[in-house]
Amino acid sequence: MIENSAAAADRYRCDSRDAGPTWLLNQTASHATRLLTEGFAAHDLRGYHYRLLATLAEDGPASQADLGRRCGIDRSDVVAAINDLAGRGLVVRAPDPADRRRNVISSTEAGVTEARRLGDTLDRVQHDLLAPLSTTEREQLTRLLEHHRRP
Repeated sequence: MIENSAAAADRYRCDSRDAGPTWLLNQTASHATRLLTEGFAAHDLRGYHYRLLATLAEDGPASQADLGRRCGIDRSDVVAAINDLAGRGLVVRAPDPADRRRNVISSTEAGVTEARRLGDTLDRVQHDLLAPLSTTEREQLTRLLEHHRRP
């Protein structure tokens, strides 16, 4: 049976009284992004900056290309973000001794400290976002969402 257009439109209506899970997940993702963007902006940084600094703090120095792959950031965006971080004294760029054609990026002490502060901001945002849930429910939600994680 073919659904008429009024019934189809009614079924996909974004009415908060009967919103479906995809609509609710989208609204939650938008809210989470807004909270995180505001939290990082308080440090005058963005999500790309955090991802790069956290990866360097956790894994140590890496080439720009490797950082981009590990963080899932496009090569041109990696260069711009690293330039910004280097300008703030949070990372240093040096030629790779094994291959002078590529650069190795290392975090400075200030970069490690900033990664920690941004991580605290991320923790606070996640705590605020998930405040309605118990610890067990938060863990269950995380496990359920892992199903859709990209490799």
